[in-house]
Amino acid sequence: MFDYESLKLIWWVLVGVLLIGFALTDGFDLGAAALMPFVGRNDNERRVVINTIAPHWDGNQVWLITAGGALFAAWPLVYAAAFSGFYWALLLVLFALFVRPVGFDYRSKLSNTRWRQSWDWGLFVGGVVPSLVFGVAFGNLLLGVPFQFDDTLRSSYHGSFWQLLSPFGLLAGVVSLSMLCLHGGTWLMMRTEGDIARRSRSAAQLFAAVYLLAFIGAGVWLLLGGIEGQTITSAFDPGTALNPLSKTVAATNPGWMANYGKYPLTIIAPVVGIVGALLALLSASGGHSRCAFLGSSLAIVGTLCTAGFALFPFVMPSSIDPASSLTVWDAVSSRMTLNIMLVAAAIFVPLILCYTLWCYAKMWGKVTTQHIDDNTHSLY
Repeated sequence: MFDYESLKLIWWVLVGVLLIGFALTDGFDLGAAALMPFVGRNDNERRVVINTIAPHWDGNQVWLITAGGALFAAWPLVYAAAFSGFYWALLLVLFALFVRPVGFDYRSKLSNTRWRQSWDWGLFVGGVVPSLVFGVAFGNLLLGVPFQFDDTLRSSYHGSFWQLLSPFGLLAGVVSLSMLCLHGGTWLMMRTEGDIARRSRSAAQLFAAVYLLAFIGAGVWLLLGGIEGQTITSAFDPGTALNPLSKTVAATNPGWMANYGKYPLTIIAPVVGIVGALLALLSASGGHSRCAFLGSSLAIVGTLCTAGFALFPFVMPSSIDPASSLTVWDAVSSRMTLNIMLVAAAIFVPLILCYTLWCYAKMWGKVTTQHIDDNTHSLY
């Protein structure tokens, strides 16, 4: 169907699309849950926030599951190295995500105030922890992950959970958390009214400003802070099956900025991120919820593309053995596997997209406290 080199590039793009789809859809779920205890001042107001996201969260989660499955099938070495190196971080995310469905289903089963407030803070944790950890993980990819392969391609990790929480990793976590809280705030602006919408508007303005400072600060840190990216220095044929250990890699890419000089059009990505956040900030200030949501969506797309373009062709750089660094060219499955997966993706990704759009169309509209009072037993 496609030659091997083209398939490798196609799957790099498709995994990126799945991650962006997850961040755009489940991102506002996470952000709205993180904001809920603050924009909802009483039980009914918090139920309003929950009812804007609870009907959609499980459908949105499909993007994450699909991205994980694609990572396992398309880049098995990346999957193996990441799930060993980031084991405790991913386990923390998993347990935080457990709280969401349980919280949505059980929070309103009892009218006890302490019961409901406990679940509210549980949902808050379920929104904040994944948002923060995902950003920390991306920050550590830019710093390099302390893993290496032996001569039988068995990976070993030589770091710890606490090493992930470096200053730059935490800054990347702030970028992610503020970005998704901005997205959640603009979502709540669209789906609520009155006091909740006004508080969500203020939250969106705050987190748009925090995101801009953190995103630009991370870029400056990469450029001027002595963080060296990697460059493949040996000759290779990207159209063949490669052994990850057959290449030589040097840390000669200042701040992972080389691709922006080599491919000038890639500078569009960080520009889109910054312009999107400015659009969200200005639109939220003016009370234009849909434009604000468009702006936060652009910020997400720009941010993820910025990281992807900077790292390319690296997918998971190694900080202790650059030759073990995994790239688009040598971390992939066989040509036949990628072809079969491409057919499956061509069928199921549009189905997921159509299903998601249909659900939003059918359940669209503002959720109000009056709506909660009128449907006490049928809502979350």
